[in-house]
Parts: sequence; structure tokens; C-alpha cells
Amino acid sequence: MKTKKRLKRVGTVFLVVLLAVAAILIYYTVREYRPDEVEVIETAGDGTESLTMGDTCTILTYNTGYAALSSEEDFFMDGGTKVRPDSEEVVEDNLAGIASILKQEDADVYFLQEVDRNARRSYHIDEMGYYEESLGLSGIYACNFKCDFVPYPVPPIGQVEAGLVTLTDYTVSAASRISLPESFSWPIRTCNLKRCMLEVRIPIEGSEKELVLINFHLEAYDSGEGKLAQSRMLAEKLQEEYEKGNYVIAGGDFNQTFEGIDTYPILDTDNWTPGEIGEDDIPEGFSFAVSDNVPTCRLLNAPYSGNYEDSQVYVLDGYIVSDNLEVISVENIDTEFQYSDHQPVRLTVKLTQTD
Repeated sequence: MKTKKRLKRVGTVFLVVLLAVAAILIYYTVREYRPDEVEVIETAGDGTESLTMGDTCTILTYNTGYAALSSEEDFFMDGGTKVRPDSEEVVEDNLAGIASILKQEDADVYFLQEVDRNARRSYHIDEMGYYEESLGLSGIYACNFKCDFVPYPVPPIGQVEAGLVTLTDYTVSAASRISLPESFSWPIRTCNLKRCMLEVRIPIEGSEKELVLINFHLEAYDSGEGKLAQSRMLAEKLQEEYEKGNYVIAGGDFNQTFEGIDTYPILDTDNWTPGEIGEDDIPEGFSFAVSDNVPTCRLLNAPYSGNYEDSQVYVLDGYIVSDNLEVISVENIDTEFQYSDHQPVRLTVKLTQTD
């Protein structure tokens, strides 16, 4: 009799647990962020600057690390332990530092990645609003991470709403969020990133052509197939715009090293390691605009050591540029990883006349 009661209790507990797990999975499935393949974005402000043939244009791409991955921080996905900084003041200080760099660089266009709008990991600060106010520019936003509560690790990440932001004072004719292939299957995908491209189209005065700007952040923590699929889709988009005769710049965080750049070898193979991208992965008529004067990313397995020799660093950020643009310069900006686990990359190009 006692055995039957024990079995009944065990069965009841098992059923309760099963129902709880089922309820959680149903909740996450119902609440999953499911963006359309292409979503038109309404631009908030009218740019005052125009672009004409022969003009030069400067772009700064910067993965801001949601203003929470500064030099004193580590991150659990890279071999560290932390989920967020110890205080809101850390995020505020990083935001101020990042904004000062953006203002100092005085670019025509800013490509920002990992910008939180409402997330526990950055103490629910609207970072896009902060940058808009600091620079006096209206941002164009594409969400790539939205979840009511990310349940891992311990303590959990919690609520996240974040994405890509492009800021410019150029007149913008159209903007779109373009979904990239997903890297994870159900149920993991319900609380994971939904990677995308943020496309901004700028008319060129006196021409039917456009300058097409693509801000992106490719997959990091997958087996590699997701990054490849996303890279292929990016290449297809570049080819499509090039065939229209447009001027095209795609920039951001590739989460891949670049073929032929081995200035900062991968010595730490126990933690996260990037893939590699090369000329064969981009269409004819395009080339990479990248630099290795300083690294653009560090591994977050520990706080930054203060020098490149004692920390695992990479070149992961840069641009792909169509050959109807003359690349005047590309430079990685040395910030000593003070405010983010990435460093910005500044590109200057000139629009050349084509037939």
C-alpha cells in the first residue's frame, strides 16, 4: 500500500512538472518575436544633408556591447561568469564614453550594433534615445532581439529588447528591416536573437542611383552554418543592389575573421572562436574594407588585460564596398576597449561617376 502511495506521489509530481514545462514552452512559443522577412521602417526625422556625385562620405561602425561590456567586464558565453554589470552607473558611464567617441569621430553615418531599448542587462535604459540626444540625430532602428524573459543562465538575462541603429543627417528615402536566416531551432529560437540587416537608402542628387547602406550583426554562438547562411544572403543582397547600378556599403560585426589578416592569431581555442570570411564569399564588384592597425574585438572570458598580447583579440568588424566607390581610408579606432568589447571602424569613401 505504501509503495502504491509513493508511486502515486511520484506520478503526481512528474505530471505537475510536465505540465509546468509544457505551459512554459507554450508561453514562449506564443510570445516568440516573429518579424516579417522584410519590414518597412518609418524614419523619424528628415535629414538636412544631401549627397551628390563626387562627394566623400564617412561611416563609423561600432558594436556598442549594449554599453555593458566595458574593459572591467566578462561574459558567460565567452568563458566568463557575468550577465550584466554590477550597477546602473557602469552602463551610464559607458554610454557617456561611447557617445563622446561618436561625437569626436563626427561621421556622416553611424552603424551601431547591440543597442538596448529596454533590457534588464542594461538596467532598462533606452540607449538609442541616449545616442539620438547626444548626437542631435534621429535614429533608424531594427530590432534583432526581443524576449519577455531570457531564462538562462543563473542569474538569468531576463527581459531584452535590442537591435541595430543607423544614425545620419543625410536625407533618407527609405529604410527596411530584412530578416536573415535563423541559426537555432525550436524551442531555443523562441528566446534567441533574430538577426537582420538594416537597409537605409540615400538618394544621390542629379542621379537615379542611390547609396544603399546596410548595417548588420551576423551570428556569433552557432555551429557555423547560421553564419554561412547569413553571409550568403548578405552577398545576394549586395549583388541585387549592384546590378541596379547603386552604390553599396555594408558594414558591421561579421563575427568572423577576414582571410589574409593574421595579425592577431587565435590562441584561445577553449572558448568562443570565430569563423573566417574571404573574397570568395562576396560578389564580383565588391571588396572588403578592413584594417588591422588595432583589433576590433576582444574575448570576454575575463576583464581586459590592458594589452593585446595578454588578451585574445580579433579583427571582426569592417565593411564590404562596391567598386563604384573609391575607398579613401579605413581605420580601426583605438579605444582600449574602455566602453565596449568592440572598437569602432571608420571608413571614408568617395562616390565616383559611372556610365
